[in-house]
Amino acid sequence: MASTSLLHLSISSSLPSRRRGASPRLRPHPPLLRRSPLRSRAPISAAAAPAEAASPLHALIFDCDGVILESEHLHRQAYNDAFAHFSVRSPASSSEPLFWDTDFYDELQNRIGGGKPKMRWYFNENGWPSSSVFEVPPVESADKEKLIDILQDWKTERYKEIIKSGVVKPRPGVLRLMDDVKGAGIKLSVCSAATKSSVILCLENLLGLERFQGLDCFLAGDDVKEKKPDPSIYLKASQKLGVLGKNCLVVEDSVIGLQAATGAGMPCIITYTSSTANQDFKDAIATYPDLSNVRLEDLELLLQKTLVAS
Repeated sequence: MASTSLLHLSISSSLPSRRRGASPRLRPHPPLLRRSPLRSRAPISAAAAPAEAASPLHALIFDCDGVILESEHLHRQAYNDAFAHFSVRSPASSSEPLFWDTDFYDELQNRIGGGKPKMRWYFNENGWPSSSVFEVPPVESADKEKLIDILQDWKTERYKEIIKSGVVKPRPGVLRLMDDVKGAGIKLSVCSAATKSSVILCLENLLGLERFQGLDCFLAGDDVKEKKPDPSIYLKASQKLGVLGKNCLVVEDSVIGLQAATGAGMPCIITYTSSTANQDFKDAIATYPDLSNVRLEDLELLLQKTLVAS
């Protein structure tokens, strides 16, 4: 009983297609991500903790893109379609519309969260483009933001069309784990840096209306001023859920998301994708290729062990 009391005190304590023409190039910069071998951690046995101990897991929070679905190639396609539609031509190569190839986009999306910040960063680094919106590259800040807004709105609608096509399916284990969480009375949330309308469409199609409407909290990039890796979206989720950060467990797929979660004081597990598999997830409490073999009991005991050790 003494060990159970100590455990209870620990848990209850205060929280702490290659592009046509010249390929785009990122300017040299200090490495953001440190490459390291993947680490897989064995599930913790249910016998490892006292049966009478209360679960430390009060809320499970999912990212959307890369976690609920493999989507980055779909976003890349939608951006390239937008660049073609508006004849976006960068100063470096004005002969053909801008085209982000796979290797470049993988690096870009693992560096910068959110669609508008991606384009804004790229144009600031490589020169603002000409387009059917502005025949000459915009100079004034208001015109630059107008271009970004138009491109992002069109891209979002194109992405919705792709999702509606029915070709996209949830990643393995996601729906089962969500159902187990709700069945256990644990709060369930989705926090995505993407545009709210596109995330809603995505979740309605992939989760189904009943699961989507059953979420205890849903936040998108529109709901916060700063995008991941800033922790704002997770701090806001903690407030809306009424759950301390240490009792929330976040499911992410990238270092950007991991940084946002840990910055909010939330433990985080990683379910990596092909484009994030080689990132350094040293601050995650576990990493998995997908959620097919991950059970709710594993996550509860993993979080319990993490809290006791902290």
